[in-house]
Order: sequence, then structure tokens, then C-alpha cells
Amino acid sequence: MKTLSAGRIAFVLFCTLVLLYLMLPVLIIVPMSFSSARFLTFPPPSLSLRWYREYIDNAAWMQATRVTFTVAVLTVLIATPLGVAAAYAISNSKLRVMRIIHMTLMLPLVVPIIITAVGVFFVYARIGLVATMSGLVLANVMLGLPYVITSVVAGLQSFDGAQEMVARSLGMNRLRSFFVVTLPQIKASVLTGGIFAFISAMDETVVALFISGGQYQPLTKRMFTALRDEIDPTIAAISSLMTAASFLLVLLASTRQKKNA
Repeated sequence: MKTLSAGRIAFVLFCTLVLLYLMLPVLIIVPMSFSSARFLTFPPPSLSLRWYREYIDNAAWMQATRVTFTVAVLTVLIATPLGVAAAYAISNSKLRVMRIIHMTLMLPLVVPIIITAVGVFFVYARIGLVATMSGLVLANVMLGLPYVITSVVAGLQSFDGAQEMVARSLGMNRLRSFFVVTLPQIKASVLTGGIFAFISAMDETVVALFISGGQYQPLTKRMFTALRDEIDPTIAAISSLMTAASFLLVLLASTRQKKNA
């Protein structure tokens, strides 16, 4: 029987504490969403589905949900093909300028989001895209693109490019060889990138605070406004649903990657 060393026990304990710390907000928010109290209280005095019903029956919350879902879907539909094309060009080009292009496309992950939000707002204010659906979608495409590129570049690095070369030597053009040979083998990476772009669009708050408005307010901005004006467990219920959706999407991405490993 193996005995654990003191160092190993300390490492396991440290990892457990880190995981508990990361999970702490969820462990508090989820029980609060089932509270019967009129205000955010922990622990809840008793359990109830009242605030989930409040969310579903509230027209303003439903409108914000539709906006969020629409923006997230459109973001994926635009960011995924753009990200795949960019990742393919980055992976197959020998030009040094591609490294600069790659770094530039990764900037949304590096630049503080508040700076990005201010910059996007000033650009949109000049061209009339503030408080529009197209403005929200374009901003989220910019923010989601790095996730798609990173995932697909990783997939292409594990792909044997010689297979595509053979297909082209047999008469296929470059476009057809990509769709017939390459894409089926990196589809898990494409799906993973698309899922993370969806999650990014669904959870984005800071940029939405600057550029959304009117009838085009996503859930995150509506929640932020509600925290200021009316603090009730409806926000906890929505947070729990969004957390569950994000968890399931990440689980799906992880499962697909393992199946194709």
C-alpha cells in the first residue's frame, strides 16, 4: 500500500483549497437562487422556484435573453469561419508577417477589456453602431475570434499536412482538399473554438455596458442594471442558469476533444 508523502499531501490540499475558492461564488449563488426571501440572503430561509418563474414571466428579462442568444449565435456563425481561415493561413504560411498578424488577432485577450470597451464605444459613436444589434455582434466577433484561432491552430499543429498535399497532387484544388481532408480531422478543434466564442459572447459584460442600449440590451447589462436598482434573487437565478449553460458547453467541448484525441 502506497503512503503519501508530506509534500504530496500538501499539494493535494492546496489544489483542493484553490478549487473550493474558485467554486465559492457558485456554491453561494445557486442556493440563493432557490430562496423564498424577497432579497438576496444566504443561507436561504426556505427553498422555492419563485425567482425562476419571475425570470420566465418577466418580458424585459426574456427580451434580454433573446438578445443574448441571438448575439451569441451570430458571433459563432461569423467568428468560426473567420477564425478557421485565419488559423489555416497562420499555420501554413512561412511569412514573418504572419506572426505579427497572429499577435494582432490575439490582442483582445491581452488588452484590458475596459480599454477595448472605450475604444469600441468611440469608434461606434462615430459610425452610428451604438445600441444596435450589428454593433453588439461585431464587438463580440472581435472578442471571440482569438478563441477560435487558438483552438484551430492547436488542431492544425497535430494534423499531418502531408495528407492535404497528397490530395492536391491527385487533382484537388486547395479549397476542396481543405474541406475534404483537413476540416474533418480538425472539426473537434473548430467546435471547441466555436463553443468558447459562444460562451464569450454570452458572458461579456464590460463592452455591453458601453455599446448596448434600448431594446438591444443583453442579459449581462440587464443584470448589472438590476443589481443597482432592484436587488432580488432573480439575478441569482439567471446567474445559476448561465453558469450551468457555460459548464455544459465546456463539458461538451472537452468530451469532443477527448473523442478525437
